Amino acid sequence: MSSQQIAIARLFTSDKVDPDWFAESLLQQAPASQVQAVVDQLKAQLGAYQDVRIEGDHYVTVFAGGTVPTYIALDATGRILTLSFRAPVPVRADPTAALNTFKGLPGHVSIVIESGGAVTLAVNADESLAVGSAFKLAVLAAIKKRADAHQMSWTQLAQVHEQWKSLPSGILQSWPDGAPLTLYSVAALMISQSDNTAADLALRTVGRSAVEAEGPRNQPFLTTREAFILKDPANAQSLAAWRKGNAAARRALLATLDTKPLPSVAVFSGGVIAQDIEWFFTVRELCGLMAQVASLPLTSINPGVADPSRWAHVSYKGGSEPGVLNLTTQVTTRRGKTYCVSATWNDSKPLDEGRFELAYGVLLNSLDN
Repeated sequence: MSSQQIAIARLFTSDKVDPDWFAESLLQQAPASQVQAVVDQLKAQLGAYQDVRIEGDHYVTVFAGGTVPTYIALDATGRILTLSFRAPVPVRADPTAALNTFKGLPGHVSIVIESGGAVTLAVNADESLAVGSAFKLAVLAAIKKRADAHQMSWTQLAQVHEQWKSLPSGILQSWPDGAPLTLYSVAALMISQSDNTAADLALRTVGRSAVEAEGPRNQPFLTTREAFILKDPANAQSLAAWRKGNAAARRALLATLDTKPLPSVAVFSGGVIAQDIEWFFTVRELCGLMAQVASLPLTSINPGVADPSRWAHVSYKGGSEPGVLNLTTQVTTRRGKTYCVSATWNDSKPLDEGRFELAYGVLLNSLDN
């Protein structure tokens, strides 16, 4: 057994996860209690741990009731530096159990599974909910439409601007002003890393009206920078004006936000803040947007919850903030059948993302492959 396999086995055979097993950098992102919750959920869902084996560039953790693709890296002292689990693959995938998990969640949940234009499963599929960074599918769809019409080029250059920089996730907020990138690179960062500055740069480049055509419910269509500024408690007057204004008044208000500084990331590390300052789509609409862009290879860089080794093709985009979570995946089976699975959860308090992702993974892996 390799040291990585031993570390994985210890997670699932010990009574309690020990913080000393992890590098400090990982604990800053996910405390041991969060890892413990995921471990407990996997064991509850799949039964007793049995084994861990190497499979390509990752490991597969084997339980009595299924397997979990597992990615792990250790530092020089043997502590866990990175750790992630893909969607569980049950021995007998039970979509009913997963569906019951979704239905038992507090707040608002919507789900759809589509194949070939036909809906095979739907729960509140026409309810418009906040979807976080999944809105970036609309930005990508607008770019692709204009590129296909030869009105834009994937190789044209866009420059980072100080006044367009946003908060993480992403990396471009740290890049120097004037740094040039191709539009394709900007789009790839927007989708694969959910880079917020890349999303704002892409939206500004293609034009707000072009993106609004892909998500007409969201007018005016906010950049992430504008959303963060409106959510900032220091800008309560601007938020109040936004809430009572019509579309024209809101467009006028956006011009006044350009001079306001970005809030600290710490502002958003707690509970739910101004959940109405968001991007609203139905899961059907998200699957429609995904269908428009899934042919772009950049949508496959980050497969999300799906294990790409199980599918002929995977395209993915998700989104989250406190109280908001969406996962949208288009997969093509080895037999050539294409599915879209989109699920959204909104609540007035922070969400149990691990529980949601596990149920989503079971639903995804219950599809005929």
